[in-house]
Amino acid sequence: MMETTTLPFYYVVEGDPDEAILKRLSKEIGIGLGKCYFKGGKSEIKDRIRAYNNYARFMPLIVLIDLDKPKKSKPSENIKDSQNCAPILKSDWLPNPAQYMCFRIAVREIEAWLLADTNNISRFLYISVSLIPPKPEMLDDPKQVMVNLARKSRKRDIRDDMIPREGSGHEVGQLYNSRLVEFILNYWSPDEAVKKSDSLYRCISRLKELKAKMENKT
Repeated sequence: MMETTTLPFYYVVEGDPDEAILKRLSKEIGIGLGKCYFKGGKSEIKDRIRAYNNYARFMPLIVLIDLDKPKKSKPSENIKDSQNCAPILKSDWLPNPAQYMCFRIAVREIEAWLLADTNNISRFLYISVSLIPPKPEMLDDPKQVMVNLARKSRKRDIRDDMIPREGSGHEVGQLYNSRLVEFILNYWSPDEAVKKSDSLYRCISRLKELKAKMENKT
């Protein structure tokens, strides 16, 4: 782990796993995390993105969101919108990012960054490594893939925590996010995951770039 910068990086995320990701990356890169400005829905983040960008004119701010599931289209259509393409979403939301803004998008969901660490996620879920998809960023619904992998776990606690109860109407189990946070903070290796995740690589690269800027500033 690198020496930590003195100036804190404030951040905006969608949920607890995203926050855990930033905590893990901050330790690896050597940046200090400050206050979480907002934790909530993607639409709310979009509504506030200009205000966040204004702050990032002076101090570092991280905004981390998911690209989410692709829109369905007819076979004859070639949809290239913000929900199907991270660069278009970035341009749509924030065409002129401030100098200290780190606006990053997990393709397609933060679970893809976790699945990219093949060996550790297989050990954590108690499943065969052969079951882990080799190209997590190509998955339409990484969250559903994670739940389906949990269904195959040899450990009952994993199944009970991560799989939604039949008839509940929920996508995930009650302790799904808690399990992801546990994995991220205690098992996940960004160095391994980055080998299979370009959006994670770009996130780490931008954070390192901002760290260098802040060090030069001070």
